[in-house]
Amino acid sequence: MTNSGQHRNGTRNLNFRPTAAALAIVIMFALPTHAQTFKVIHTFDVSDGWYPVAGLTIDHAGNLYGATAYGGNGTYNGTVFKLTHHGSGWVLSDLYRFNGGDDGETPEARVVFGPDGKLYGSAIGGGSGGWGVVYSLQPPASVCKSASCPWTETVLFPFQASGTGSEPNGDLAFDVAGNIYGATFYGPGNNCEQQGCGAIYELMQSGGVWTEQIIHQFTYGSDGEYPTSVTYGKDGNLYGTCQGDPNNQNKPGLVFQFVPSGGSWTENVIHQFQRTDGDILVGGLIFDPAGNLYGSTVGGGYDSAGTAFELSPSGNYWQFSSLYSFARGGADYPYGPLGALVMDSAGNLYGATGTDGVYGYGAVFKLTPANGAWTYTSLYDFTGGSDGSFPRNVVMDANGNLYGITTYGGNSACQAGCGVVFEITP
Repeated sequence: MTNSGQHRNGTRNLNFRPTAAALAIVIMFALPTHAQTFKVIHTFDVSDGWYPVAGLTIDHAGNLYGATAYGGNGTYNGTVFKLTHHGSGWVLSDLYRFNGGDDGETPEARVVFGPDGKLYGSAIGGGSGGWGVVYSLQPPASVCKSASCPWTETVLFPFQASGTGSEPNGDLAFDVAGNIYGATFYGPGNNCEQQGCGAIYELMQSGGVWTEQIIHQFTYGSDGEYPTSVTYGKDGNLYGTCQGDPNNQNKPGLVFQFVPSGGSWTENVIHQFQRTDGDILVGGLIFDPAGNLYGSTVGGGYDSAGTAFELSPSGNYWQFSSLYSFARGGADYPYGPLGALVMDSAGNLYGATGTDGVYGYGAVFKLTPANGAWTYTSLYDFTGGSDGSFPRNVVMDANGNLYGITTYGGNSACQAGCGVVFEITP
């Protein structure tokens, strides 16, 4: 089994988990008054996975899909799971358990549906090169009649570090032809602590074989460092974020655009953060129907607890608007939103903060626009106990219910808790 942890340094760890000090805050408060809208629908217990860091995906039928970074079989290399409504409760099915070999290990990216209906994702370790894989999962050909029916994994591309990038992370994106786009946190090259500053790549299929094209290799210069997501726009351009370097106050992260032309891609930095408007970008970007981009930062803003922002196209440039600066609440070490935001049909934004909130263990929030300003409403403040702590993202079903995961809390069989899946009803 490849030890993916050997590839990480302090820069990568911010993208994965909070400091021990942030988890050591003692709960001294009662449950929130709006707890009746909150329900834990699954608590992980090692055997079915632990430390889900990737967030959830929801299908049209309201089923939930996700990944755990660890747990599963005896080598604890991570899982992909599905949660299905059953009566008044939910049933978890293991779709795939990673073996830690050529199939990959430690999935830290969300699984997403491709245009062919398969699930796609990436894992930061394992593979034939030991530096991560992009994979797909396909359901059984016949109807499943048991509680757990494993899906079939296909490794589309194994990263080799030298020339290909390493540790793929963030959501994958697809164009109309079915090509796949993504980001690697490290490589290729030897800058950024000799591990490379990351890359944006494209995977193209021909004759059943997937090959990689490096769209851009980051240099730690004005182009950015440590990319964390890509989103494919209706205009055929790629949009995404670079985390920045938390160890360098002059590198707070940026939002980029890549424009294709003649077989190559040109990068435009559409916003460079200055810490006062945000610092460290981990979650992805979303578009509204008008083509405006929305995103969030983990830190920065007036209380150094993260921000939500909007980028609106205006001629040849993008207009940046800071929508909201989060307060650190009870957290000594605040983490703002770590996952992509969600927008409802009325234009309200929803998300989750990592360690902000009343008790310092994170919160699910709603941002409502009115008269040129955005109002924050806490939908739930986590207490760090059986309800979980360190929420990642939220998804919304057709009825306005919110679902999400926490990386910690819940079952104490894991250090700091194994994590939970939760539901918040309106």
